[in-house]
Amino acid sequence: MTGTLCRIGLVVLALTGSALVFASEVRNLRVWAGPDSTRAVLDLDGRVDYRLFTLDDPARVVVDIDGTSIEHQLSIDPERSGVIEAVRHGVRNGSDLRVVFDLEENAKPQSFLLDPAGEYGHRLVIDLTPENAQTATERVREVVRAATTGEREMIVAIDAGHGGEDPGAIGPSGVFEKTVTLAIARALEERINAMPGMRGVLIRTDDYFVPLQERYGRARNAEADLFISIHADAFRDFRVRGSSVYILSRRGASSEAARLLAQSENQSDLIGGVRLDRGDDMLSSVLLDLSQSASLEYSSRAAESVLTQLDTVGRRHRSQVERANFVVLRSPDVPSILVEVGFISNPQDENNLNNPQHRERIAAAIARGVDEHFRQTAPQGTWFANNRTRGRHVVERGDTLGVIARRYQVNVNRLREANGLDDDVIHPGAVLVIPTGS
Repeated sequence: MTGTLCRIGLVVLALTGSALVFASEVRNLRVWAGPDSTRAVLDLDGRVDYRLFTLDDPARVVVDIDGTSIEHQLSIDPERSGVIEAVRHGVRNGSDLRVVFDLEENAKPQSFLLDPAGEYGHRLVIDLTPENAQTATERVREVVRAATTGEREMIVAIDAGHGGEDPGAIGPSGVFEKTVTLAIARALEERINAMPGMRGVLIRTDDYFVPLQERYGRARNAEADLFISIHADAFRDFRVRGSSVYILSRRGASSEAARLLAQSENQSDLIGGVRLDRGDDMLSSVLLDLSQSASLEYSSRAAESVLTQLDTVGRRHRSQVERANFVVLRSPDVPSILVEVGFISNPQDENNLNNPQHRERIAAAIARGVDEHFRQTAPQGTWFANNRTRGRHVVERGDTLGVIARRYQVNVNRLREANGLDDDVIHPGAVLVIPTGS
């Protein structure tokens, strides 16, 4: 009898031990707040079954996760918590976990599970959209409407690569690509808004994740004339450095490096967290057709102009525009380019990209390239069409703004304004547009 009891005890102990081994655990909570929604991410050690529901008065979102535990208190940063006011958790039914998000206002939740990707393991993602929140489309259109005066301004959609859950590449000393791209995007927006005839619209305004398809979708909603996606990627060889500019390829990549780069960037949705099992046909939404031919030609010309100006800032990785199948460039009707401002995997490039002055110089070079491109291609009815330039001047050693102004018989202030210059400093190789009138 005693032996039987011992055997039963061992079986129970074995079963209990198995339950503890295979029970899931919540390891961490991260929250990313954007202007139109808040994302909460629960890091897990495996796949789970869960249920989610909402409660009113006060507004709450409740998540019940089967067979799951947590060993520490969940906490949030009140400066970055968005619509979430507080979070708490407790044991339910002896073995399940209940997580309660207290909200500042009613919000519509969307949740989904993600398999491991990049540096992340299993995740439960909960997106919370306030019922009365301004949508991304409404926000970008508001920016465009505010910019409307008499002559139409050319709209430039500026996309800071990665963000939030997706840090992008990480440099040798720990600099995040998402941080660099947002800083340059903000600087570029300021430069473009300071130049006549253009208006910048940021696709991502802070540290939060935006899916690739939505990025160019927001550019389309803004009726952008040009979409610029900014990146600072990594490469397997840390010696590779310098800037480069890409456009979409409807066939193969123009080089093996371009193919690998596009392959890396296209995985952003898996890392950042996008529900890919939706009912709509995502493939059909990104198929390219003949209507894109004109857009690709326009993209190529814009890319050439920007690449030429980047040569005045520092080393170029490629001397010609590259092509690859980047998802973020697949808009059928908005000319789009992707600018690699350097390789963050290279210690020297990382150091430069972490320098605010260098980032400002990059933003200024891109803005000059866009300005030059619009001056040659802008359609009738725009400020650029009504202020066509006499031409352009490539700065040579010994040139000054005063010398150039006298040569073309234009006012120095007018010359400075036309090129978005804050001072009289110019560098050999820079291309200055020469405005009409004095």
